[in-house]
Amino acid sequence: MVTAVSVAQVGALVGDPARVAMLQALMDGRALTAAELANVAGVTPQTASGHLARLLAGSLVTVVKQGRHRYHRLAGPQVARLLESLMLVASDPGNPKPRVGPRDAQLRLARTCYDHLAGWLGVSLADTLMARGWIEIVDDAALVAPEGLRRLTALGVGVDVGPISIARPRPLCRPCLDWSERRPHLAGRLGAALCTHCLEQGWVRKRSNSRALEVTPIGWRALDEVFDIRPPSASK
Repeated sequence: MVTAVSVAQVGALVGDPARVAMLQALMDGRALTAAELANVAGVTPQTASGHLARLLAGSLVTVVKQGRHRYHRLAGPQVARLLESLMLVASDPGNPKPRVGPRDAQLRLARTCYDHLAGWLGVSLADTLMARGWIEIVDDAALVAPEGLRRLTALGVGVDVGPISIARPRPLCRPCLDWSERRPHLAGRLGAALCTHCLEQGWVRKRSNSRALEVTPIGWRALDEVFDIRPPSASK
């Protein structure tokens, strides 16, 4: 049951800069050790262990044990959405022409938000699917049209279309307000499937130690042919 106290407890957990830095480092879906997260947050290993214990108790991270190592990862996509929303709210509203989102141009172009595509590329994909009538987004809800599922399946995008259940708790598709673009990209099972497809086809590749994604030359050609998406400079 959600109470004012439980909400305040989550707020306290994400109210520490070191813990926020750790959570942000996990937003690309990776699992990292306590030492790696300590380095990201700029704290000692002992301090990092204390922070991670609190995040674990608050169900914001989980631990995976492999041999002698313990790896930490976000507890689920809902935590990534929480962080993305906080970054959105934390932007300076006083500037009449604010530069929103990350300063890194590559992060602004394409990045992962947990397991789905974000940034300009993620929003462009959402725009294309809406323009084609494959999906519909209204406020905080999204619907995938049968024609959209058929077309995406034909393109090789493996979408799990089963109903929500204990074994399948995520919605098929939902909008996620993009931190840098301030318009929705796609989350849910469809968003994850599109991201996986782009990675497996070599259209995008991950950059080390970053959520940023690099669109490959093959990727730009494929995105143009399949989704009519061209590099931002070429789209103007």
